[in-house]
Amino acid sequence: MSASTVPDLPGDSELVESYLGGDQGSAAELVRRHSAAMGRFLYSAGAAPDDVDDLVQESLFRAFRALGGWRRTASFRSWLFSIAGNLLRDEFRRRKGRQVIALEDREIPDRADPHGELAASDMEERVRAGVSRLPRLQREVFLLRAHEGAGYDEIAAALGTTPGAARVHYHHAVKRLKELVR
Repeated sequence: MSASTVPDLPGDSELVESYLGGDQGSAAELVRRHSAAMGRFLYSAGAAPDDVDDLVQESLFRAFRALGGWRRTASFRSWLFSIAGNLLRDEFRRRKGRQVIALEDREIPDRADPHGELAASDMEERVRAGVSRLPRLQREVFLLRAHEGAGYDEIAAALGTTPGAARVHYHHAVKRLKELVR
């Protein structure tokens, strides 16, 4: 029995080069690889659920416009996350002091365990509120590490800090979140 070989999937750098050479399929693959993670990052960083898709789309649009400027000192994903984080900060500044209130009533879905669902929902809100109260750098390091599994080198490159500082920020973020969620 012969082992079938799985072709190596091209890395992000190869896909970027292919896209810059005119291959639109490479752009689609980059979007497929990274858009869900960007959405999770933005939501966890405090983006309103209704805004996440628009923020991901705008982040990708900005990234593809500036693709020639990607210096490859950080991973492509880290570079995308830094663009998304900057866009979210711009959005927060733009909306500062404004509150959006939904006009329609929303139905609460029927769940098998309403008490468990309520407890989970309450904890999710407390964690989300706690994350939003962290200082910016701690919040971003925590989200990249905990939600995306990024290494400290990748986090440092994305946020313009050192791996050691990223470790310290992560440690402080976890400690502070434990205090805030209690």
